[in-house]
Amino acid sequence: MTLVYVILVLYMRKGWSSIPSFSSSATVRTKVSVLIAARNEEENIARTLDCVLNQDFPKELLEIIVVDDHSTDSTASIIASYAPQGVKLIKLNEGDKLNSYKKLAISRAIELAQGEIIVTTDADCRMGKNWLKTVVSYFEKNDNYLVSSPVIYDEEINFFERLQTLEFLYLIGLGAAGIGNGNPTTCNGANLAYRRDIFYEMGGFKNIDNLASGDDELFLHKVAAQYASKIGFCKSKEAVVYTDAKPNLKSFINQRKRWASKSTKYKDKKVVALGICIWGFNLALLIGLVLFFSLLPGIYWPIIFAIVLKIAVEFLFIKPLCNFANRKELLLYLPALSIAHSFYLVYIGIAGNIGKYDWKDRKVN
Repeated sequence: MTLVYVILVLYMRKGWSSIPSFSSSATVRTKVSVLIAARNEEENIARTLDCVLNQDFPKELLEIIVVDDHSTDSTASIIASYAPQGVKLIKLNEGDKLNSYKKLAISRAIELAQGEIIVTTDADCRMGKNWLKTVVSYFEKNDNYLVSSPVIYDEEINFFERLQTLEFLYLIGLGAAGIGNGNPTTCNGANLAYRRDIFYEMGGFKNIDNLASGDDELFLHKVAAQYASKIGFCKSKEAVVYTDAKPNLKSFINQRKRWASKSTKYKDKKVVALGICIWGFNLALLIGLVLFFSLLPGIYWPIIFAIVLKIAVEFLFIKPLCNFANRKELLLYLPALSIAHSFYLVYIGIAGNIGKYDWKDRKVN
């Protein structure tokens, strides 16, 4: 299992390395609709909208649509105050009867959108002024149908949040590497772009609209099933969207449960096999650790070797990602993360596919 894991991680490192760095062109030609689904984001939404409005991007080619998902705070009124700057507000009024409010929000926004390219981000994100120009330039240059771009945590305030930042770099790297290897597996809706006509060609979120999560990854799988070669990753520091790590363990676990719940809808056998191999290796490692602390004769060196090899190959994978994010100091946390990651990954792999979890003050199946 250790050797399988090492081969997989090295293969992913190859995928990341195969993606060339990108610099945006001076001009863009395509009209874009930036969509944001927001629920109870009164502390963040103004900052996000300011970042989008301050983009170095032709105003006549930019449309901003925000969908308020039954917020119980002042989110909607804050969004409405941006109407003079062209921000459009849609209010959901569906009551308490859906699992997938975010997919509904995005679908409603796309119905109204006039842009040829749909760009989604979240209501708690930040981006530099060249973000949109870089993503759209990449889209135009490569004639893509769907483009995934980097999302990075920043502004951490403690050890736990810095661990999350390093782990999230690993996840973003896996998504980019899959695209680089020609087998798209994952992406993040906080920085995702796709053609509006492709959304409708794929039937939108039909057949994946019963899960709270999956507006990004499961839609990526739908596109990849027919147009894998038309999916790209914009490897540019100017294309990065920044957001925050979770402030406590409970919110972190709920987020990861939501993400893991998508796996029940995976149809690509290669993606399923990849997930099973990674989960199986970490389970085997935990069993080995139990045997190690049970003082079972002969088990010490194989377990130590497996742990050292795991940390070493993860270092090889994540080092270029830390360089990309200008966060090389995070590598100091890798040994601690590598061990903790095995425990949490095994747990989330089970918990994310059974029972319920809390998300945005809702209990979700």
